[in-house]
Amino acid sequence: MYVKIVSLIRVYNTFLKNTMYTLNCKGRLLVIENPVVMGILNITPDSFYSGSRVPKKDEMLQKAGQMLKEEAVILDIGGQSTRPGSKRLTAEEEMDRVLPAVEVLKATYPDCFISVDTFYSAVAKASVNAGADIINDISAGELDDEMIPTVAALNVPYIAMHMKGTPDIMQSNPAYENVTREVVDYFITKVEQCKTAGIKDVVIDPGFGFGKTIQHNLQLLKNMEVFQMFHIPVLAGLSRKSTIWKTLGITSEEALNGTTVLNTIALQKGATILRVHDVKEAVEATKLFSAYTNA
Repeated sequence: MYVKIVSLIRVYNTFLKNTMYTLNCKGRLLVIENPVVMGILNITPDSFYSGSRVPKKDEMLQKAGQMLKEEAVILDIGGQSTRPGSKRLTAEEEMDRVLPAVEVLKATYPDCFISVDTFYSAVAKASVNAGADIINDISAGELDDEMIPTVAALNVPYIAMHMKGTPDIMQSNPAYENVTREVVDYFITKVEQCKTAGIKDVVIDPGFGFGKTIQHNLQLLKNMEVFQMFHIPVLAGLSRKSTIWKTLGITSEEALNGTTVLNTIALQKGATILRVHDVKEAVEATKLFSAYTNA
């Protein structure tokens, strides 16, 4: 039995070692040979972690420059908070925040890959026209029926996240018979929907913290390798979330070490992209993990 387990581990490590993905970002290829880091830039006054808020242009550019220097590969711009209980902005309000940020970021750092975190198709279209390269949708098209066909027409990669409910009510009483099985079943349908619509590059995000209890999140993380069945990139967004700080009895401001621990587990389970507030520490985790995997 021990020999079989060791053999399976070696096969899985070989799979991780040999996996390479390419994302076509409007004709520019983002090649992912080893796990990469996405840095979070929230153009909001109310995101759950205060350290991620950069509502002013100068603050945003300074933070973006720091993240790129620390080797973030993607910068993810969000125009509204989607924390539990958050108030939803209109597409126009979100656009007023996001578009100037995309334009100035692209003008200042033309080679960076920009992702826009939105569930509105109108914001997605305007953002890509302004210079964004990737659309990151927490609702996977469930909150706007036009999102998936819009992204297909834009010909950019699409990050589809699993969320049960909507941000305002998703944490009221989330329930699953088997959270991993239900999220896998969801993506079987969702990935096919995206591909049928014409989206060439899909990234899946299990949606840690979105309509899930702490136990649900830990079960998903424990079984995260199952998402390798889709043979597409998997994003893990665990950074400073309540699963960490509530479990440890601390605050989100104190949750960096816990974030690194869970990010490392996610890497071991096959995460391709780490979406984080703290780029330096996450990049160090990916470098060490890649060195270990390739040893």
